Amino acid sequence: MSSKAKILLLYTGGTIGMSKDFETGALKAFNFNKLLQRIPELKQLDCEIETLSFEDPIDSSNMNPAEWAKIATAIESNYERFNGFVVLHGSDTMSYSASALSFMLENLAKPVIFTGSQLPIGDLRTDAKENLITAIQIASLQENNAPVISEVCLYFEYKLYRGNRTTKINAEHFKAFTSPNYPHLIESGVHLKKWPELFLPQKDPAKLMVHKVLDSNVVIIKIFPGISQMVVAAILNIANLKGVILETYGSGNAPTEDWFISLLTKAIQNGLHIINVTQCSGGSVNMGQYETSTSLKEIGVISGKDITTEAAITKLMYLLQQDIAPEQFKEVFESPLRGEMI
Repeated sequence: MSSKAKILLLYTGGTIGMSKDFETGALKAFNFNKLLQRIPELKQLDCEIETLSFEDPIDSSNMNPAEWAKIATAIESNYERFNGFVVLHGSDTMSYSASALSFMLENLAKPVIFTGSQLPIGDLRTDAKENLITAIQIASLQENNAPVISEVCLYFEYKLYRGNRTTKINAEHFKAFTSPNYPHLIESGVHLKKWPELFLPQKDPAKLMVHKVLDSNVVIIKIFPGISQMVVAAILNIANLKGVILETYGSGNAPTEDWFISLLTKAIQNGLHIINVTQCSGGSVNMGQYETSTSLKEIGVISGKDITTEAAITKLMYLLQQDIAPEQFKEVFESPLRGEMI
């Protein structure tokens, strides 16, 4: 490799690479090569950039495990040739994708930075240029011929976050993402301010292992006042269902009604994995802190601790595809694998 960092820019779709249909006013994906023509500033970066685009770019609302596998395969195929990767992606499901890729890319030793924008690259007031330029700059950072960052991250509106710690919080503001339970890693200003103590520690070199198959026989149940026995029972009895993310109140609290606990108990006894995550924007599950969560702990519900729903569902998809003994699943899920939880 040359002394200059080599960065692969992967375009999956999303607002950043869209143009407006003048007849309907709707946004649609345009040719990726035109995207680069709109940002001549990229030539000023001290790195070599190559580009790769999905043959059929998608709106991120259509993102799914098969598309994640395409991203993972593109990184795997080009892993030895490049020092870092920047994935252009729609913002709506970006936190899900960044979380999924963090689990799919085991032994990752190079940066994979997700970014996008709230306005198309051609808009006068677009946020796309800053997001893209800085994401590439961060992906190309090296010290002692080694990447500064070696994890899956998300860059948006001047901040670099650990990808599997993020959630989208705003559909209109440029500050679209936050990391509720973990500080940002880098902040962009006149200089790039880094907090290396927050980065995932560099591991001993190991071969990249790419897990391309996830198990999507999972569901998210958000608890709300008045949720009915019929609804919960119907969901828990879905054919081939293997795992449930249970979004509970506060620090992991849920109804203590007999029917609710009975349904969960039976489901767990039948081999269903049920993970408790808080529906609060920040904070952690602490089952047993209140009486309303003690029963969940006693029947074997798994604690999601301070994990986001996006990371919880993708971690569940990932772990269900691994060869984990049922009695060990709880311990494995409750342990941090890629810095996604405490």
